[in-house]
Amino acid sequence: MEQTAGRQLGFIAAVQVLAMATWFSASAVVPALRAEWGLTTAGATLLTVSVQLGFVTGALSAAVLNLADRVPAHRLVAVCALVAAGATAAVATFAHGLAAAVPLRFVTGVALAGVYPTGLKLMTSWFDRGRGLALGVVVAALTLGSALPQLISAFTALPWRAVLLVAAGAAAAGSAVAGRLVRAGPLAAPAPPFRPRYVLALFRERGPRLANLGYFGHMWELYAMWTWLPAYLAASTARTGTPLPTGVAAFVAIGVAGVAGCLLGGWLGDRVGRARFAALAMTTSGTCCVLAAFVFGGPPPLVLALVVVWGAAVIADSGLFSACTSQVVDPRYTGTALTAQTAIGFLLTVVTIQATPLVAERAGWPVAVALLGLGPAAGAVAMVRLARVMAPADLATLTELDDMLSGRRAP
Repeated sequence: MEQTAGRQLGFIAAVQVLAMATWFSASAVVPALRAEWGLTTAGATLLTVSVQLGFVTGALSAAVLNLADRVPAHRLVAVCALVAAGATAAVATFAHGLAAAVPLRFVTGVALAGVYPTGLKLMTSWFDRGRGLALGVVVAALTLGSALPQLISAFTALPWRAVLLVAAGAAAAGSAVAGRLVRAGPLAAPAPPFRPRYVLALFRERGPRLANLGYFGHMWELYAMWTWLPAYLAASTARTGTPLPTGVAAFVAIGVAGVAGCLLGGWLGDRVGRARFAALAMTTSGTCCVLAAFVFGGPPPLVLALVVVWGAAVIADSGLFSACTSQVVDPRYTGTALTAQTAIGFLLTVVTIQATPLVAERAGWPVAVALLGLGPAAGAVAMVRLARVMAPADLATLTELDDMLSGRRAP
């Protein structure tokens, strides 16, 4: 069992990397779509927002139906990853404009709602102590997978349809891994009674409510930063006349620094307190929002250094919200709680993804990025309050996780 926990950590993370490559696959090829489809800024935004809306729709439906807790989780992930692959491949094969692409991107979002929250639930079934780091690995995988299309488009000469087909193939491979290799762990609770109103309980109880409010502040910033960082970098370097490969820079900030932030955040969260460290990470990322406004148009090395720190801080707390939530909800409905949390959080991203370029056009990028700091500021307050009510016994250490993975302790 001890070795199985380590393998499952790798399998679940691999599925997230492969399936999440479909999320920003269309956003990564926007420059080519501008030329071929005459795509406007509003149209580019719609390609991303349609995925977010699909994710929210799928996640809310799954939460009300308790799907993540009542359906075998590995099968749900496998089927949904395959649907995401099919929808992405259909965009590459059949779409010749937004009329076909937007509905297919919506379906992609619906499908991914069965991949990411369910993956978090699967990880909680394997890890108790060390859960913060384990969930940080899942979020790191999501981060890397989301940034993968940027890397593909930056380093290859593939046409945009081929980039989407590569992402679709990755998701199909993720479906195969989930179906054949991923399984629920010994901490998985039996399928609970159907309870569609459990979602409301998440806001009646103090612990879940604070954990959710912290997550919502985090999501206010996260996906707008991920979506528009390349545009911010391009606009900033255009002022200086010094070229900067924005695709590579965005991958380093979002993918490489983001993965490092997830792992470090999970590790430190288990050692010093998950809610406490989440508050610190949000304070750091909120500060980066303000600093990004001040360095806009400055020397590219300075801007790049800041966005790398920002890319690490903006995602470092993500796994900790899931870990905190799993500690304060009915364990029978962990999947429902995590799915509902992500659904509402992603609904907020629709607002900021759409608003950020509009603010940038009217008031400039410095104002647009500074406003993103409002979310982490509010979220940090909620997590400080949550830290005061969470029991110290709930904290886990990195040593305990090492013991678990090496076979000295059962998960």
